[in-house]
This record gives sequence, structure tokens and C-alpha cells, in this order.
Amino acid sequence: MNVLAIGAHPDDIEFGCGGMLAKYARRGHAVCMFVASDGALGGDPDVRRREQAASAKILGVREVHWGGYADTEVPLTRELIARLEKVIREVDPRMIFVNSPDDTHQDHRHLAQGAMSATRYVPNFLFYEVPSTVNFAPNCYTDVADVLDAKLACLEAHRSQVGKTNIEDLTILELARSTANFRGIQARVKYAEAFQSVRLLLNL
Repeated sequence: MNVLAIGAHPDDIEFGCGGMLAKYARRGHAVCMFVASDGALGGDPDVRRREQAASAKILGVREVHWGGYADTEVPLTRELIARLEKVIREVDPRMIFVNSPDDTHQDHRHLAQGAMSATRYVPNFLFYEVPSTVNFAPNCYTDVADVLDAKLACLEAHRSQVGKTNIEDLTILELARSTANFRGIQARVKYAEAFQSVRLLLNL
């Protein structure tokens, strides 16, 4: 199966569904990423691109597609939808993950809303959460206890961002572990990632 994870900035995908992607890659599925912006307002863009490449390698991602949009300026336009549709045609995914639209960051909101149009013919489409997501009410989970180390390692690969949580003495690694533990409690396992399904095709 081909899997596509869509994120507004480097490290969004890893926080939201890094464990799920690691599980897919370990089972031989083809995992690709689309990152809309290089996150230039959060650090040197060349550094952030290199960090994204290192993280993708840890997860077993086959290809990273870049949107080329300016950080904080991902537009909700027909052009964004067309750009996403082009990547979807190239990857031909059966499963897509993207930022939740209920978020305090405009890039996350716009990307999610554009993806809803671009993915209208894909059978499985789920939203993931990041630290700026609000009012997230998940309706499906995946157990990530066996891949939590990989999830944390790929987040740590984004070295320039690890300490940038805007919460004193809390790194992104601690935040990711705490979130996984909280969602795991909801799912009745130790560590989990949580998702909101727009469409989820269950084949028996």
C-alpha cells in the first residue's frame, strides 16, 4: 500500500503520525511525505530541510515532496489544491494523514482544508494532532509502544526544533511522549497516536 503524510512544516508529520508511519514502513508499505513549507521562520531553511531528510530516513520514508510555500503563508487556494492533487497522482496513496484543521496556526488550517478537497477520491483520510491543535476529538488510535523509540528519534533529528515548545523546561520529545501516553490511556494501551477519520475504509 502507498501511504502519504502531509504536513505544513518540518516535524509536524513526525509529531502527529511518526509512529504510524514507522509501522507502515516496517511492514513494507511505501511511505511518502509532502511538506508544504521549509519552516524558515523557525530556523535556517537549509538546516530544516536537512533535518527533514534525516528524520525521513529514520522512519523509512521513500520520498519527501516539498511544497515550496513560505512559512506562515501556506495559502488556501486552488493552486494549493492542484499542487496536492499532483502529488497524490504521483504517489497514488490508499491512506493519507494531514494536520487537523482545528488549529491555532493558519498554515495547518489552510493545508488541512485544501487537503480535504484534494483527497476527495482517496478511501482513507485522517487528521492528526500537533501541539497547536485545539478541540481534537479522536475517533481512532494506533498502538505505538513498539515504535515509540523511532518516533522520538525522528523528532530528535529535527535538532533545531527540539527545545522550541514555548513551554519552559519541556522539550518536543517530552511533549510527544506525554501525548502518546495520554492517547494511549484513552485507547487502553501504554502509548498511542490518535486520529480523526474523515473516511476510513475497513476491509474484512
